Amino acid sequence: MPANEPRGMFRPRVAITIGDINGIGPEVILKCLNDRRILNFFVPIIVGPISTLRTQAEVLGLKDLEFRVVGETPDAELEEETAIQVIDPVANHDPPVRIGQITETAGKIAMVCVGQATDMCLERTVDAMVTAPISKEAIARAGFNVPGHTEFIASRANTTGFTMMMVAEKLRVGLVTAHIPLIQVPRAITRTTIKEKIRIICDSLTNDFGVSRPRIAVLGLNPHAGDGGVIGTEERDIIIPAINEARSDGRMAYGPFAADGFFASRKYASYDAVLAMYHDQGLTPFKVLSFNSGINFTAGLPIVRTSPDHGTAFDIAGTNQASPDSMRNAIYAAIDIARRRTPGASKTEQAA
Repeated sequence: MPANEPRGMFRPRVAITIGDINGIGPEVILKCLNDRRILNFFVPIIVGPISTLRTQAEVLGLKDLEFRVVGETPDAELEEETAIQVIDPVANHDPPVRIGQITETAGKIAMVCVGQATDMCLERTVDAMVTAPISKEAIARAGFNVPGHTEFIASRANTTGFTMMMVAEKLRVGLVTAHIPLIQVPRAITRTTIKEKIRIICDSLTNDFGVSRPRIAVLGLNPHAGDGGVIGTEERDIIIPAINEARSDGRMAYGPFAADGFFASRKYASYDAVLAMYHDQGLTPFKVLSFNSGINFTAGLPIVRTSPDHGTAFDIAGTNQASPDSMRNAIYAAIDIARRRTPGASKTEQAA
């Protein structure tokens, strides 16, 4: 995005959830917003405890940041001001911060903030949401029986057709299965599921990323993509038929490719997206190739949701070592996608 974009352009309202208050979420958010030029592009609304934000800003020495607590929805009159709007779901209560620790309180606050931001997106009071990292163990302690952000947001949005997609420039990696134990992966991979994930990714590439005729590379499940059935039959019995059915529907899907050679030979550069069968098969090479600049985008939702591609990083929380690069990229991606989805946004705005 250009650094000198005029304020007259469409500036989406973006809700940014604070994540786990004991992790690096508050730090990377504030580091991003401390560069005032970013406000030329969007209107930030942080969803999280104001006490945590003020304390974190003081610790980081970010004296120029000004916060304005608003009600349950953004205040349109503040959009042209330099103060950052904050919606505090635990107003009048200063939650204890235990830097680097996993706590029930932090898990509860994280998910309350995510729920509120999701509702704001569904109610169209904001145009997109960006979620700072949460701890799955912390939210489990708080009583949330969900494997993570993605599934919680999709459920709240009443959406079953979605997929987790990692994005770094032209490298995009979607998943057939995400937050499930590895032993359950083979049972979860079906022709119907693979075909549906190909459809979701194709539609998202067209509608959210402006790719007119997306090409999707599909990875195999087994080593060497099964070697013709010698090392597993899932490719022959499930994955290849699903690819063929997707092609019959007019979608350009190819494969299955052996994951190791596919990434090592940079074949991914010839495709608009890659569909991996399970979490680590897709995210391990993605994170190696993206150098911590990638983001997580949930394709198929009726709302725009992105997040950084890293976790809570409890080991460096409170040390001022966290890089804001992935959070910044997640914000920019949310802005771009919100613009593409907004009726009346000009082509110039969409391309920014």
